[in-house]
Amino acid sequence: MGDRGEWLRAQGARRRCRSGPQVSRWWFPVLGAAGGIAYAIKKHRAVREVLPELRAPWLYLPTPVPPLLPWPAVNRGAARAGRRLMRRQTRVRNGVALERRVLDLTAGEVALYLYEPPQRSRPSGALLWIHGGAQVAGHPEQDHDLCSMMAEDLQILVVSVDYRLAPEHLFPAAHEDCYAALRWMHEHAADMGIDPNRVAVAGASAGGGLAATVAQHAHDEHLPVAVQVLVYPMLDDRSTLRADGGGRGRLSLTPALNRYAWTSYLGHHPTEADPGRYAAAARRSNLRGLAPAWIGVGDLDLLHDDAVVYAHRLRAAGVRCELHLESGMYHGADAGPTSTAASMTAFRARISAAIGSATAARPC
Repeated sequence: MGDRGEWLRAQGARRRCRSGPQVSRWWFPVLGAAGGIAYAIKKHRAVREVLPELRAPWLYLPTPVPPLLPWPAVNRGAARAGRRLMRRQTRVRNGVALERRVLDLTAGEVALYLYEPPQRSRPSGALLWIHGGAQVAGHPEQDHDLCSMMAEDLQILVVSVDYRLAPEHLFPAAHEDCYAALRWMHEHAADMGIDPNRVAVAGASAGGGLAATVAQHAHDEHLPVAVQVLVYPMLDDRSTLRADGGGRGRLSLTPALNRYAWTSYLGHHPTEADPGRYAAAARRSNLRGLAPAWIGVGDLDLLHDDAVVYAHRLRAAGVRCELHLESGMYHGADAGPTSTAASMTAFRARISAAIGSATAARPC
């Protein structure tokens, strides 16, 4: 009996030892649920500010941001994996011909996608479109619908550039690819049947920022640009130095994602020091003589303040600039599931109108 009693006491002690951690593990789901509820409440407050037709369930989800680790190879692998998950392709409008051409540059090959509308009058205007993707993602295929729509509706040739992405390719790779595409359009204007004085440059998000620096570069090299159309553009790397994002950016493009994008693009964390010519459009001190501009951004967008400041600076420098602020719009709301909303259809119509007025044939 003595041995059996000792054995029972030992078993009870073991159960008591095990029961401690088992009870404590119940706190993990409780704390997780509490954290999730707090996050959802915070997100709900942000979503309430969104135009009702632009509200979507995914807005309640956290924006994934890959970590920037001290191992470049790991960062590059994470970026490639993210691109594969996010890659999407839209359809080309019926009747619009799509052609892929490859430029052989010193740094390597750069693909261009040409959208040719039926029965285009020659010479016509043209557009260089630069896709978005936070400097680290995106592909011309995601804008097949937009580019083919503008080609047909405006009866112009649209060229979309598949520029090199960070973090594999740091600044100035993307800028150089986009500027090379514009220069190629001018050099082959006669062959393609376009008027070099009616070539517009446009882009969204990271593409909008690149469109702005391409317009600056074109001015410096005396290359005509009819208009620069900047759609919620990434203009200033110093936006990452604002801890709270200026009170905006709680949806879609967040301060954390903005920091990741600029750090990946520049190869280092942004500082007050100038990262280099054409790295960020807002860094340029003299804006005189630049191409006329149209800038559009949502009032909930993290990039709202940078866009407004840049527009005011352009106007102060004597550059004609139209600024459109879209109420209740977050970053990228005109793409994806909410793109068919009436407000976003009107937003895209404003973009097309700005391009169309600059690329239309001039009366004799």
